Formats: sequence, structure tokens, C-alpha cells
Amino acid sequence: MLYADAAATTPVRREVLEAMWPYLTGEFGNPSSTHELGHRASTALADARAAVAAAFGARPGEVVFTAGGTEADNLAIKGLALARPRGRHVVTTAIEHEAVLESVAYLERFHGFEVTVLAPSPDGVVAPDALRSALRPDTTLVTIHHANNEIGTVQDVAALADVAHEVGALFHTDAVQAAGWLDVSLRGLGVDAISVSGHKLGAPKGVGALLLRAGLPLEPLIHGGGQERGRRSGTENVAFAVGLAAAVRTLPGLRARADDVAASRDALIDGVLARVPAAILTGAAPARRLPGHASFCFSGTSGEAVLLELERSGVLTSSGSACAAGRDEPSHVLLALGLSPEVAQTSVRFTLEAPFEAAPLVEAVVAATTTVGRLGA
Repeated sequence: MLYADAAATTPVRREVLEAMWPYLTGEFGNPSSTHELGHRASTALADARAAVAAAFGARPGEVVFTAGGTEADNLAIKGLALARPRGRHVVTTAIEHEAVLESVAYLERFHGFEVTVLAPSPDGVVAPDALRSALRPDTTLVTIHHANNEIGTVQDVAALADVAHEVGALFHTDAVQAAGWLDVSLRGLGVDAISVSGHKLGAPKGVGALLLRAGLPLEPLIHGGGQERGRRSGTENVAFAVGLAAAVRTLPGLRARADDVAASRDALIDGVLARVPAAILTGAAPARRLPGHASFCFSGTSGEAVLLELERSGVLTSSGSACAAGRDEPSHVLLALGLSPEVAQTSVRFTLEAPFEAAPLVEAVVAATTTVGRLGA
């Protein structure tokens, strides 16, 4: 079996599970408790916070542990926008994850914000000049992802953040897909907030973090005991925070093999485009694409049928965002690139974490698309 759906989730790494295990068993204390067991939990939480901060160019006090990337996006967008009196204008793009789009839609529906949605280029790139033209004196927040989950295109986040800061707007980036591969740094990128998710990095599902520049006011989504410095109430999930910290410690190893993974990806792209006449590469050129990401549309076929054929041959992958799986509507990302609904519904995405033999995967794609095309005819 070849697992080619790492953008949807990754397996929990052994070292992550081993780091978590004590805090799922004997070290079960509440970090707010004042006895010895609580102190040990508090120390473990502080150590985890420091490790996550170091991995993403932040200070420990700038780390807010969350239940995942979706919560981190919601907390950043709603929390920053509602806490700032500057204005009620937000800028985002048409190809963001649903967690971002639904959060800005919430601000629009219930709090009277105006939202400008930028259209990307046909390869999914958002130009700094396009952002500059959308900014207004009352723009309070810009939220643009670092790398797209469906097409793998990487944005020039540092340049976009500089443009937002020209008018005094804050800049948030969803780095859920980028964090494993790219140098995602709060200070290195010059952004104000970054969302990351553990289960894309070898940690369990159900943990993530918001990296938030010190001193920024944030309206919490969850009220209660005032944990996470009042930014996210609720007893902290110590075991999962420890797991996230263990996972981010492995990132240098993942990034070290990025060139080899990219070479495998390029061989896959070249092979598919050469041998499948109906194949359309979606997203940017390899130089501006995540190393393990190759996404196609197979015009004239059924994307779901191709996925089934690939699974029969031992290849597990997806048609795009796992969060939108099972819906009949075509991908909003692919539609925003200018593809027709009919073509958008033929999408197949391959995302891998390690170097792989491209030739067998190309053969599987050729066989699957040929079979589906013959059945469709």
C-alpha cells in the first residue's frame, strides 16, 4: 500500500507517542493544581510550549495551544478582528481553507464586517499588488494561507505581510500545510499570527497551536477558567501538547529530505502529464509548490472513480480537502483558478512525506484513468 494523502493527515510518530504516554497514564495531573502531580504537569506543559515556540520563531508566551488548525484559524481571525477597534474591514482570498472562509463570513454576518475576497492567478498565487489595491484605512486584518492544501501553491507570505503592515493591518497566515516543509517563523515571516495543526506533523488529531505576536489583544472564543493567559479557557491537554512538542522536534529531519521528495514529485508530474492526455496539473510550478504535493484534474473522467481504481491498486489518496470530502459541489479552490465545475470534479491530489518511486505510481494513475475513461465511454 502507498499512502499518498499526507495533506489530510499523517500517522502519529513513534517518538511522539512515547513522549505522550506518561501523561496519558501516571502523570495525569491538572497543570493548575498546586500539589506535586500538578506541578509536574505544569512543568511538562511549559516545556512543550517552549519547544513549539522555538520551532516557529516565537516566544513561549506567544503560543496558544488549541484543539487543531481549525480552532487556531477561528481564534486568530475572530479574536484579532473583534479585539481591535481600528476598523471593520477584512481581506482574504478565494482559495483559503473553509476554517478561514467561514470565520470571515461569521464576522460579516454577525458583526457587520466588510470582507474583500481576492482572486488568485490561475496557478493559485496571490500577488502583493493585488493585496495592496484591496487595502483600506479601516482594514483591520488580512488572512492569507502560507501553502494551499488542495493545490500545493506556496504564497510569498513575508511580502504580503509587509503590504498589510503598510496600512497598519494585522496579518494572519494559516500554515497548517506549510509547517512541515517550510521555515514557518513568526518573526522570520514578519506576520502577527500563525496557525498550525499537529496531525499534519506526526502528532495526534486534536492538537494545534496559534502563534500570536506578544502584546496583541485577542478576544477569546472560549470563556471559563482563564487558561492560556486568558486566551483559551479549559484545562490544558498536557499529553497532546507534549505530543505536538515532540512532533515539531522532528521537523528538521522532514525538511532535510525535502529536495529528495520534490524530485520524486517532479518525476510523478512529468510522468502523468506525458502519459495521461487528459491530465491537467493544478497549482503552481514546482519551484512554488510544496515538495510532496502533486495535484491533477483528469478531464473527461470522474475523480471519485479514479480514486477508487487507485485504491484497488493499493494507492490511497484523495480528491482534495479532507474537510470537504463527501460533498457534491466542486472544489471552491479549483473554481477560483478558473476551472469549470465539470473539470474541477475530476481532481485527484497526491501528497507524500518521503521520497518514493514515481514510476509505479505513474503506472497506477495511467491504469486508473484508462479504466475509468473506458467505463465512461
